Amino acid sequence: MHTRLLPLLIVLMAAVLLALGIPLAASVAAAHQQRVVVDRIDDTARFAALAQFVTDAPGSQGSFTDERRETLRKELARYYGVYGIRAGVFYRNDTPMANAPDNWLLPKTGEGRDAFNEALLSRRSHDPEQVWPWQRHRLVVASPVIRDGDVMAVVVTDSPTGQMRSKTLHGWLVIGAGEIAAMLLAVGAALRLTGWVLRPVRVLDATTHAVASGRLKSRVAAAGGPPELRRLARSFNEMADNVEDVLEQQRAFVADASHQLRNPLSALLLRIELLALELPEGNEEIASVRTEGKRLAQVLDGLLDLALAEHAEADLRLTDIGELTAERVSSWQPVAQNKGVRLAGTCPATTAWVDPVTLSSALDAVIDNALKFTPEGESVEVTVAANGEVSTIVVTDAGPGLSDEDLARIGDRFWRSTGHQNIKGSGLGLSISRALLAAGGGSIAYAHHEPHGLRVTVTVPRSAS
Repeated sequence: MHTRLLPLLIVLMAAVLLALGIPLAASVAAAHQQRVVVDRIDDTARFAALAQFVTDAPGSQGSFTDERRETLRKELARYYGVYGIRAGVFYRNDTPMANAPDNWLLPKTGEGRDAFNEALLSRRSHDPEQVWPWQRHRLVVASPVIRDGDVMAVVVTDSPTGQMRSKTLHGWLVIGAGEIAAMLLAVGAALRLTGWVLRPVRVLDATTHAVASGRLKSRVAAAGGPPELRRLARSFNEMADNVEDVLEQQRAFVADASHQLRNPLSALLLRIELLALELPEGNEEIASVRTEGKRLAQVLDGLLDLALAEHAEADLRLTDIGELTAERVSSWQPVAQNKGVRLAGTCPATTAWVDPVTLSSALDAVIDNALKFTPEGESVEVTVAANGEVSTIVVTDAGPGLSDEDLARIGDRFWRSTGHQNIKGSGLGLSISRALLAAGGGSIAYAHHEPHGLRVTVTVPRSAS
């Protein structure tokens, strides 16, 4: 969620900064150009005032007019020399009254011609189009020279824009630096904000995973964040407390019921044995009652073991599971030989963090099942291996195996395959093994073994978590 929320906030903040920065950059460029245009307007107005007295053609009014024209020419030349701005006063027929530099003439087309024609209509030319830093355009401003209400000539200035564009670019760089600084601050604020908002979510997620993994005593620690998420954390803790209480009551009931029923059942089995002494030898009814009684005692013992397994906490320690597995394989060899089944183990030295008693009990249940359902002449193989952060113990048999439907249910409490109902067992052995392994962070999985049989994989962690 953090990786999805943070980019969204950054994109939104970047959009806001761009929405503010682009108009600001445009206004900076417009302000610089407007300042230049206003200066050119003032300059053309001053030159127009000088040119009002030199409106006649050269030589028409003697030396006095020529002297004024020379003054205007010197002013234009000085203006061009200082600022590098081309300027000139042109009669209506495009003839120059005075210009600087001397070889600069009014263009036949383009912005200069348009501004000249506009000034001939007794008004100043319109402001030039905006010049951006990447454009090498020039600014042309024209003002009419009016005498007795008539336009006698036009003052035209043609300004380079390099300095103006440099100032605009500098202003943009300042804006860009400000935008970057604001963006960095915004990213920092977004990181703090998302961390503050999502911290309770991360804590809740970790606690939920811990509860789902069997650590029912895990609770959401007090953390910051929005009030809604803090309220959610309190609600989760209340729910976890209630669930733990219900499960604890269920376990206590199962354990108490199993324990309380064992004494009456033992007394009942004793009375059955005494009754059997008074009946003829080989009575089928009494044999059936005796078998069912023993089966019921088995079920009660399994229920009590399951309740204790779900309640017990694992005593994890670094254990050589290769040696432990080899020991269990050796212990089951007499049973395998008695059934005519070959029991083989490949158990290299491999360490893992497990409860040795728990793992031994789980292996006993798995190997017992494998030997129970493997026909005479076949084999059961036990293999220990390390795989990254976990170690595995794989038990494969050559028995009849299970269907896909049965494979999905194996390990459920009291479940037994329809094809194995006549084989001794209570259906609780693998459930107990799964509960014992889960308490230590391990697991047990089932799969088909080719060409036939069952493959059971016990997985345990190699490091303490």
